[in-house]
Amino acid sequence: MAPSVPLVEAISQRLDSFTSLRLAEAEELGSEALLFTRQAAASLRGGKRLRARFCWWGWRGSRGADPADAPDTGAVIGACAALEVFQAAALVHDDLIDNSDTRRGNPSAHRALQASHRDAGWAGDGEAFGRSGSVLLGDLLVAWSDDLLEESLAALPDPAAAHSARTEYARMRRDVTVGQFLDIAEESAWSTAEDDAHAERALRVASYKSARYSVQQPLVIGAALAGADAAQLETLRAFGHPLGMAFQLRDDVLGVFGDEAVTGKPAGDDLREGKRTALVAFARTAAAPAERARIDSLLGDPALDADDVAELRETIRSSGALARVEELISGYAAEAERALAQARLDGEAESELRALARAAIERRS
Repeated sequence: MAPSVPLVEAISQRLDSFTSLRLAEAEELGSEALLFTRQAAASLRGGKRLRARFCWWGWRGSRGADPADAPDTGAVIGACAALEVFQAAALVHDDLIDNSDTRRGNPSAHRALQASHRDAGWAGDGEAFGRSGSVLLGDLLVAWSDDLLEESLAALPDPAAAHSARTEYARMRRDVTVGQFLDIAEESAWSTAEDDAHAERALRVASYKSARYSVQQPLVIGAALAGADAAQLETLRAFGHPLGMAFQLRDDVLGVFGDEAVTGKPAGDDLREGKRTALVAFARTAAAPAERARIDSLLGDPALDADDVAELRETIRSSGALARVEELISGYAAEAERALAQARLDGEAESELRALARAAIERRS
């Protein structure tokens, strides 16, 4: 059964009702607490709600035929919303780690808090305030995500399904946190690893930092909410992981070649941040020694200008790295398609998941 309003709208409404309560609580703590909580609420606006949609259709597909009346619909909407809150937390911390100034065309959380410090005329270092505040903001959003999940699971009629979903959610939290650390560790360990191992290491980071929690685990959490058995969960994992890998590799391509007007991030930001992606690893492997040294000298320089970005883009393209990543994306997409065909979902769920998969792979932002 679909919610009475469109799915994305239903999720947004659930987020609005949840944050309204948190804002009311913050009012009792004073203007500073309210400023902090408003920034947390602002971080939940916008986005494609991709994780929530995968969770919904993981639940819907695992139920079988669309029921005439589903008493757990509200609980599932809440769990979908909790995933969006967790995503917001991950983005706040990710932007801080990457020193990103923008998110979805707006100031990133640490820059917004820095601006609030300045506007209030407070003493001290505004940049340090913004960075410290965003650490706490990400932590608050993780707590909100847990709160919303537990509220939702309490309304689920099947305690065994609630336990299964909670277990999968906890696994997601662990995986993405470890994946984030692997990402920052890779930047430090890059120079000591063998060149031919860089791409493999970058793909490992992509798996844990993004692929699992962007697609695979939301699907599995949704299926767990429906009481799916172990075989059903494994089937969805087999579909979700390669799709998540394709999703992350597309993100890597957009981080270098994307249109700023569409992505909401400055062109070439991933190059300035020095992200050690498979795209960069393939380019370095194919490059002659002098060209590789040039890549290394430019990658991670926050002062890269438009010409530097254009040079790196051309190096990556001419090395064949871009074509190689596009081949990987196509291969992962085909693997996901084969897994979906074997999942034996009802026609509507399979169609919706196929459309979501296409949107995740072919997106421009």
